[in-house]
Amino acid sequence: MTSFSGWRAPLLALTAVLLLAPQTAAAQDPGGSPPPARTVATPDRPSYDVSLRTDADGSHWTGRQTVSFRNAARTPLASVDVRLWGNGTVGCGTPDGPPPVRVSGVAGGTPHLPTVGCTALRIDLPAPLPYGARASVSFDVSITVPDRVHRFGRDGAHRYLGNALPLLSVRDERGRHLDPDVGFGESFHTLAGDFRVALDHPRGLVVPATGTTTRHPGAPGRTVTTSVARGVRDFAWAAGPFRSKTVTTPGGVRLNAYWTGTTTPEGVTNALKESVGSVDEFGKRFGRYPYGELDLVMSDTLDDFGSMEFPGLVLLWTEPEESGAVHEIAHQWFYGVVGNDQFAEPWLDEAFAQYASRLYRREDTTTCWEDQGAWPSDTAALTRTMGYYGDGHRSEYVRVVYVRGACALSDLERLLGGREMAGMLRGYVRDHWLGVATTADFKRAAQAATSTDLGPFWTEHRIH
Repeated sequence: MTSFSGWRAPLLALTAVLLLAPQTAAAQDPGGSPPPARTVATPDRPSYDVSLRTDADGSHWTGRQTVSFRNAARTPLASVDVRLWGNGTVGCGTPDGPPPVRVSGVAGGTPHLPTVGCTALRIDLPAPLPYGARASVSFDVSITVPDRVHRFGRDGAHRYLGNALPLLSVRDERGRHLDPDVGFGESFHTLAGDFRVALDHPRGLVVPATGTTTRHPGAPGRTVTTSVARGVRDFAWAAGPFRSKTVTTPGGVRLNAYWTGTTTPEGVTNALKESVGSVDEFGKRFGRYPYGELDLVMSDTLDDFGSMEFPGLVLLWTEPEESGAVHEIAHQWFYGVVGNDQFAEPWLDEAFAQYASRLYRREDTTTCWEDQGAWPSDTAALTRTMGYYGDGHRSEYVRVVYVRGACALSDLERLLGGREMAGMLRGYVRDHWLGVATTADFKRAAQAATSTDLGPFWTEHRIH
């Protein structure tokens, strides 16, 4: 996820098929009897079909989006929620400045007024959707890239469209997940799905995007970039006069590098080197990289924002000496492959990505936990939510989620043993492949790897 200004060198290392491995074995039943009493995440197995056209410089995109989905729950599904995360830090806008992401012309259901700062749109279905049945909704989309250097923003002549595309929200035994964007970190929780996105743009714009991408001529002077991605939780793209280069790792992963004109050659070379090495190493350690190709979108002017991961695409603040590539690529497994509710349990992707980054860099973590000293507060814990950090505890976020979280996993490795930790993590990834894991799931996996009672370990490291 994003790095934070003021931490620079220490935090650069931290910066941040079946569509869906179902949440329970019962959910694998494609139809017939509903699953047993435990509720599963729904709507699941989403499929997004999107067609957008942009203006001359990629600042404004309009078009149509259709999403189909299945009801995986025992209870008939009367409505769905669409998250408009691009409005997260802006809200509903003003009469002179509407929100960046707007939806209209809804078909397949009846929309309500947007809520949660215009980041959530509820759509009532024409009739309750029974277990195992599929339905779809479609709508017009208007996306205006905000004037800010951000994962959804502008960088000179370049445009970044991360978290811009409307996505289905999740419902489970805890109800509707309509958590707010607290202004930093991530609050996202989505299920893996399929995307087919056609982007119509001027021929002079280069458009990296999530998924396997093909390009063909459109109207005179225009190109249509079509991207197909399977088993991903989000879709991101960029547009601008990027320079580019493609390499294939020894492990067979295609890396497409894109960078701005001011990004140094040394920065590009270093980021590519780290990306080639880490994507192959993590593939061996956690399971083969599942998305076929990976786009690296690099800029040297993201220092106030940092870096950000999306499935199959990472946005990198790149300097001559270092980049956030290793941490962001580790996120392809932790949140990409193994999903989590990033609002409720942010440590499950950030701490794991940082731990993986330290493994790759062969860092000595022997005294990592002790070096942190006292906890920043009596209420601090690794399993706090983004709501906690957004409510007066922002100063604890990086220190606890990234630093202490990675140290805790290093301590667990020393307790279990290196080979046992590696085997446990590989099994944990396999068991939750393209699904959603919880802290309880991880604790069960770790406990199954040892005869030692891990209760005292969880208590000491405040993993509740």
